[in-house]
Amino acid sequence: MALVTNSDSPSLTHLRQDGTAAMVDVSAKAVTTREATATGTVTTTAEVMKLLGSGGLPKGDALAVARVAGIMGAKKTPELVPLCHPLPISKVTVDFDLGATTVTIFATVKTRGVTGVEMEALTAVSVAALSVYDMIKAVDKHAVISGIQVLAKSGGKSGDWSVELPAAPTVPSEGATA
Repeated sequence: MALVTNSDSPSLTHLRQDGTAAMVDVSAKAVTTREATATGTVTTTAEVMKLLGSGGLPKGDALAVARVAGIMGAKKTPELVPLCHPLPISKVTVDFDLGATTVTIFATVKTRGVTGVEMEALTAVSVAALSVYDMIKAVDKHAVISGIQVLAKSGGKSGDWSVELPAAPTVPSEGATA
């Protein structure tokens, strides 16, 4: 892989001039409230979703296990991602949206610190998704984990941003006429 040297391109903050890895010095950054939300999806079968919703999986309550796993994942991020700074995490939430054949995972992480919590939110979603996969693999070896991404972040020098998601299709309620 060649290093990007074009002065118009943003630089990779974790690389030194010689291309070797280095942890970024954040000691001069201001402490601010920072928050990030990430998402990811586990796709399975409708039959597995019924088992998941009814608590009928062989390993037990997959969503409860995945929620705790995601929270633990956020807390362990600096141990898993080598150049990630340890942060005093003040809040982690892991939530699920169950579709006909999908479990969409949302994780939000909050801190007061000198660097953002995007990596912690991504790790929470990733570990929660891995836990869902582990819990359903006995009944669906073909489940797929996909779409892991940061949806929003706030706080810090680079400011706030969020991903614009496409609007969900509207489904008319029963008895409604077009």
